[in-house]
Amino acid sequence: MKLHPVIKRCDMQISDSKITKTVFARFSEGEDLIKAIEITAIQNNVNAGVFLLIGTLKNAVLGFYKDRRYIPIRKTGPLEIASCSGNISIKDAGELVVHGHIVVSDSEGVAYGGHVMEGCIVAATVELILHVVESGKLERKFDETMNLWLWNK
Repeated sequence: MKLHPVIKRCDMQISDSKITKTVFARFSEGEDLIKAIEITAIQNNVNAGVFLLIGTLKNAVLGFYKDRRYIPIRKTGPLEIASCSGNISIKDAGELVVHGHIVVSDSEGVAYGGHVMEGCIVAATVELILHVVESGKLERKFDETMNLWLWNK
């Protein structure tokens, strides 16, 4: 396949898979969002998947990646989840990783976004749609340069 002259090949990693099942879950007031997603994945034997969710939060802790670390941004609610998506994978040692990005808005419609961190507490409800992928396992390996767990080649 010939690339357009402006497009240059970069060092990207590509893989494909099929969705084998979809899990629907509702989280209740007071639950930690990351922990609830993690428990749902474990209960459904998910080692590789993608998710979307909507709902409300009492508080949000968002991460902003800078200088090889996540800087926490704390917002108090009530907050509406305007958008949230992410993936499920495992570290090379077998530990489950929930990696998500979220945009929340306050009562005036001011939006804040970042990496979903522990401390995002569900208000009224959160509705999760989790697509499980066929590969069965999506692995991450620690990258010392970035200080991040990145998808393994």
